[in-house]
Amino acid sequence: MVRGKIEMKKIENATSRQVTFSKRRNGLLKKAYELSVLCDAQVSLIVFSQRGRLYEFSNTDMWKTIERYRKYTKDHETSNHDSEIYVQQLKEEASHMITKIELLEFHKRKLLGQELASSSLEELQEIDSQLQRSLGKVRARKAQLFREQLEKLKAKEKQLLEENLRLHQKTVIDPWGGLVNQQEKFRVIDLNLEVETDLVIGLPEKHCK
Repeated sequence: MVRGKIEMKKIENATSRQVTFSKRRNGLLKKAYELSVLCDAQVSLIVFSQRGRLYEFSNTDMWKTIERYRKYTKDHETSNHDSEIYVQQLKEEASHMITKIELLEFHKRKLLGQELASSSLEELQEIDSQLQRSLGKVRARKAQLFREQLEKLKAKEKQLLEENLRLHQKTVIDPWGGLVNQQEKFRVIDLNLEVETDLVIGLPEKHCK
């Protein structure tokens, strides 16, 4: 015989309700015991009947389990509270940053000459002063870059002039030096040259007839 599906609602008949309570209570206590043994879990079960009667099961000291539960829930609540505070701080910081970005964007548009209709005379004077200071900084930086480039060009020019002078001195020949070298060349040729002659060095010989 197939059991019908029980509708999950309060049993109106008191006798049936009591019978069901007794059966399911015993089954629940049995399941708690099995869970503690099979899984080595710390299990505590407290049940109060409709008439206020207490039924309980615990594989360890019940009060230690309750204290452990209280500590866990307290720490968990504290952790959740700290997390909520941190999230709230992040939201406030994000909102503050958004406000600052919007203000900077608005100020930037005014510096670009946009949305000036609502600006007062003091605001326009402040914008003019800021633009003048910015322009001065731009011109100073531009002049500095020009000076640096000019110094580099002067150094390059000096290097090229020195190189040109060195090459010029290397290629130009001294005419006097060339003449001396030519004379030395001829002298060497004369010393190495052998010439046959009839000249005799010494007293002349007397020939007898």
